[in-house]
Amino acid sequence: MHKFPLMTAHTGCMGHPDHSLISLDAALELGADIYEDDIRVTRDGRLILAHDDRVSLHNGGEGSILAMSLEELQDEAISPPLLLETLLSVVKDAGIMMNLDLKTIACLEPLAMLIDRLDMADQVFLSGCGYTAAFEAQLGAPQLRKLLNVDVAHFHTVSYAKAVAHACADSRATGCFGLNLPYELVQQELLEEAHSQGLQVYVWTVSEADDMRRLAGMGVDAITTRELGRFLSVRAELISGRV
Repeated sequence: MHKFPLMTAHTGCMGHPDHSLISLDAALELGADIYEDDIRVTRDGRLILAHDDRVSLHNGGEGSILAMSLEELQDEAISPPLLLETLLSVVKDAGIMMNLDLKTIACLEPLAMLIDRLDMADQVFLSGCGYTAAFEAQLGAPQLRKLLNVDVAHFHTVSYAKAVAHACADSRATGCFGLNLPYELVQQELLEEAHSQGLQVYVWTVSEADDMRRLAGMGVDAITTRELGRFLSVRAELISGRV
């Protein structure tokens, strides 16, 4: 049996709202190794937690996070977004890792400055980075660790072996420490090749216990899930040798 994968709590875990402190609190209470959330940046360079650029406004319309200042968002958005710094302060005190899913490359410069100011380079890594974003991150903020989001379409257009080789080469060329991919794409061939090149394999987003068991048995390095209770039950079963 391989070492059991790290537990990455997806934002909105355990039925709590996405991009919320209560979701993070639940992850910490259940012992998550890593917490994942999505980040975007406002017009005035403030980093906030959000998956989509569009936000609903009190006037019935929609706004663009990138086109609005933080003050405008706080005044006009129906659900004002949480500042990344607020979340990171809790993560820093808790001593766990933070997976920041980069939704736009515009986040990169203010993020590098924030991580440096908070002295959290050892607690933070980036995901959401395709080859281009990973390349820009390597040039602009090489101090930030990052995963390469594999090109899913490539896995459907060339042979599996070629797609794996391409993903590993791109990861190494852009200074990434591993691959980030949908769990459905994982085969033993990918794990063996990535690990042989010193690359870790992180998978998302897993909900079912059978998939958790299978992936843990294959040797993935981290599993992202909203179902932390289910993950913990599977881990207890496998470690105890009952299944």
